[in-house]
Amino acid sequence: MGNKYYAVKVGRNPGIYSTWAECQEQVIGYKGAIYKKFSTNEEALAFINPQAQGTVLFACDDGQAKRTVPCAYNPEDLKDNEIIAYVDGSFDLDSKTYSYGVVIISNEGKETYKGREDNKELAVMRNVAGEIKGAMVAMDIAIKKGKDTLYIHYDYTGIENWAKGNWKTNKEGTKAYKEYYDKIKDQLKVNFIKVKAHSGVQYNEEADQLAKEAMLEDKE
Repeated sequence: MGNKYYAVKVGRNPGIYSTWAECQEQVIGYKGAIYKKFSTNEEALAFINPQAQGTVLFACDDGQAKRTVPCAYNPEDLKDNEIIAYVDGSFDLDSKTYSYGVVIISNEGKETYKGREDNKELAVMRNVAGEIKGAMVAMDIAIKKGKDTLYIHYDYTGIENWAKGNWKTNKEGTKAYKEYYDKIKDQLKVNFIKVKAHSGVQYNEEADQLAKEAMLEDKE
């Protein structure tokens, strides 16, 4: 059976839940509760934000387990200093290479970036090496575009935890990532937003596809 997404539009804590039991806690006994079950995260987000049709939808983790709070942005409504990114990585076991995909959204519109690398010291981290590279590319793009606020969406928790020092950096890749973040964090405020991998979040899926395309293109 596929994943189910329980969207609570009106309830104790509006959001998207992964189980019926969690949904019930928010709606049972709540006067005027509005909720519905969906088969994709995107449909659930659209249900909670019907006015967001035609905008960019983001699934933002608010820190509560198994709950996703929807965020809707229209690229044209973003401030000049703001930029949004989705990053993901991929790994090829045969060639021991990794790749990244990045989706960038600002008030200038949408841009995509992808690439493949074969640094053997970093390749031991497999697809995580690609996601780290994607995060660094996103931060670099934000700075080059003159932005000072980045909302970066990722699906591997190390992207945030290594940058913030919550996890030990005991590999060359994580050390380099932490050093890079420490250098740019004063000029770029990075807001880390966790999204669930392969859950139907449009731009997260696109970043994943870009990473896979980069791997295939460089093989041809």
